[in-house]
Amino acid sequence: MDQALLTVEALDVHYTRGRHRFHAVRGVDFAVAAGETFGLIGGSGCGKSTILRVLSGLDGHWTGQLSLGGALRRDGERASAAYASQVQMVFQDPYGSLHPKHTVDRTLSEPLRVHRAGDIERRVLEVLEQVGLDRRFRFRYPHQLSGGQRQRVAIARSLIRQPRLLLLDEPTSALDASVQAEILNLLVELKVRLGTTYLLVSHDLGVISHMCDRVAVMQQGSLVETLSEADLAQAVTRHPYSAELFRNSILPLTTS
Repeated sequence: MDQALLTVEALDVHYTRGRHRFHAVRGVDFAVAAGETFGLIGGSGCGKSTILRVLSGLDGHWTGQLSLGGALRRDGERASAAYASQVQMVFQDPYGSLHPKHTVDRTLSEPLRVHRAGDIERRVLEVLEQVGLDRRFRFRYPHQLSGGQRQRVAIARSLIRQPRLLLLDEPTSALDASVQAEILNLLVELKVRLGTTYLLVSHDLGVISHMCDRVAVMQQGSLVETLSEADLAQAVTRHPYSAELFRNSILPLTTS
């Protein structure tokens, strides 16, 4: 693997609910190379979206160590400015992730104003062009956009500060099938053009196979197997749970 942009070591996540303690993520280790698309797959509740929330700084109930471009976090530590500047997240639901009373312009320009960036208008227009929206969309509200257009705005918002890592949490699952393909192709194009690194969570093995260079399979909070691009292309698995996932998908299965 090329030099790692992201390393995750001994990541554990616990939640306490009354007298019960839920172990959501169990001692997970993985690394993501710069420019790679790394996938996390597994059944509902296996911990994959929890990992994204920890990496993004939205969840503080964790222990372990995270390193992103040399910026370190340990044991529930809040993200430093250096860490936070390198990572952004695209959420599953484009209807819920945009403020209904904010125009596209405000959604995109506000992070730049908060961080006192210059040349805001040029950057807003540039990032709109990158996601396939022209300047006519700049002063529209979310209710004036289709689902696919909203997700393009959400992707634009994630790119506005030029992060090195995008966390993609089921980014097309709430969209119609035809629009899903458009958004996936856009993400592939942006990765090539901008050199961004992706960490992608999806339940759809077709999406994973299309997008990912490698994929980690999770079961009940643990990482049970990592599959290479060649493994994905041939649907080769070594762990019984991975084999079950592929067996329940439309992809062919080879075990070894």
